[in-house]
Amino acid sequence: MKKLYASLALAGIVCVPAVAMAADGPHTFTGNVGIYSDYSFRGQSQTDGEPALQGGFDYAHASGVYLGTWLSNVDTNFLNGSNLEWDIYGGYSGSVGDLGYNIGLLKYYYPGQFSGLNIDTLEAYAGVTYKWFGLKASYNLDNYFGVANSDGTVYWDASFNYELPAKVMFTAHYGWTKYAGAGNSALDYDDWKVGVTKEFGGFNFGLAYTDTDTRVPSPKPGSTEDLADGRWIVSVGKTF
Repeated sequence: MKKLYASLALAGIVCVPAVAMAADGPHTFTGNVGIYSDYSFRGQSQTDGEPALQGGFDYAHASGVYLGTWLSNVDTNFLNGSNLEWDIYGGYSGSVGDLGYNIGLLKYYYPGQFSGLNIDTLEAYAGVTYKWFGLKASYNLDNYFGVANSDGTVYWDASFNYELPAKVMFTAHYGWTKYAGAGNSALDYDDWKVGVTKEFGGFNFGLAYTDTDTRVPSPKPGSTEDLADGRWIVSVGKTF
């Protein structure tokens, strides 16, 4: 299965969203659904440049404890025969003044994948935010998406979020994947993204550009697409 590019098969959500607490009770349930022109995770396309339908559900308690699940279609050729990513996560979040914090566990699960190589992945994460800035580290607790001897791989995520006039939200992100394990350092790479989102008529519309400093050839027969090349992504979603 080396031809699967398992060493570069990265998938999943960029971050676990904070869930607002309901004012009239300790329990909050929310859902979300969205359509994206491409599913890019840490700068790499998980759908081989094709659209993605994504959605999830979250539960949050006023104490700061939360649980959630999230799903997306993915490209079968790229992700070991699976056409679905299913994420399950939980943790604790809170704030002290302008300083927010968030810790938890996240499991990436790929049902229906080929035998012989398991790309399911478990990460522990911890993050802090201060006003417009955020910093998060995700620490891999097993082989990182099927890469041999890669437990201990760390993904660093720095972000900036600022509301522009007309309630347009500007976001910027820089990420660094630092592989663990002998011989895996050659896989280290950076990714970055800038984008804007705007709520209109109850829907959230987004436009973003993402890129990396690495190359990931498409495993699809006859395709020459670089799955880590720069690309524009448009999206529309709704939270309920």
